Amino acid sequence: MTTIDHEPTEVSVPGRSPRAGAVTITQYSRRAIVAIWAAAALPMGALAWIVAPVIAGGGGVSLTRALLVCLTAGLIWQFVLVAVLVGYEQRSLRWSRIGPALWLQSPRSPRTGRVGGWTWLIVIPLIAGFAVHQLAPSLPHPVSYDLGKFLSTGAAKTMFHGSWGWFAVLMLELIFNTVLGEELLFRGLLLPRMNGAFGDRDWVANGVLFAVYHLHFPWTIPVNLLDTLLISYPTRRFRSAWIGIAVHSAQSVVFALLVLRLVL
Repeated sequence: MTTIDHEPTEVSVPGRSPRAGAVTITQYSRRAIVAIWAAAALPMGALAWIVAPVIAGGGGVSLTRALLVCLTAGLIWQFVLVAVLVGYEQRSLRWSRIGPALWLQSPRSPRTGRVGGWTWLIVIPLIAGFAVHQLAPSLPHPVSYDLGKFLSTGAAKTMFHGSWGWFAVLMLELIFNTVLGEELLFRGLLLPRMNGAFGDRDWVANGVLFAVYHLHFPWTIPVNLLDTLLISYPTRRFRSAWIGIAVHSAQSVVFALLVLRLVL
């Protein structure tokens, strides 16, 4: 069983005294971090390159549908993994404990100490930067594995036109992708627990792990390394996983609107 280093950090829950409401965030060893990374990355890779093609029995729309279902299942598994690990750590799934434990709290300015308010404006340039880096060229890859390219094809119109069922599946995938899955795991669970193993470079290690996690879309790994600066570093600096969720979810909003247009 993977060992975990015990170097707790106290986080106060607003509205309670530090002693009564302190939440202990246990620092993970490097072995534990890699194990959790593998528990997320390996199933996604297997679902994308083994399970989905077998289910689809071919390419085109059938493969896209199988990928959508399989990757959604993989992202739901990540949410379950986070819930189990943080529930075990905090001995509770009450919001008053898991919120601070997963950095699901308003950003705090490292300079002024201001919480929330104008501090939220930091997400605007980050979203702009994220949008620009999404335009960067990627390595050659199958269109069926690229939702952005697939949505511009006639096959996408055939799949989504009038299909509220597939739109619901897509929305479920997007929600677990950028809110309840990837971001919650990497920026909510892992990042606050990596300082003990990586010190001040924990955000760098987190960004690299997030990039190479994309075994299901390996051609995006070089581009995803930029998320180290756009998501991992701001999340750590402002101690708020909501920053990463907001920045990453901007992409989900665009995809949702594009698919909604096809459905209508």
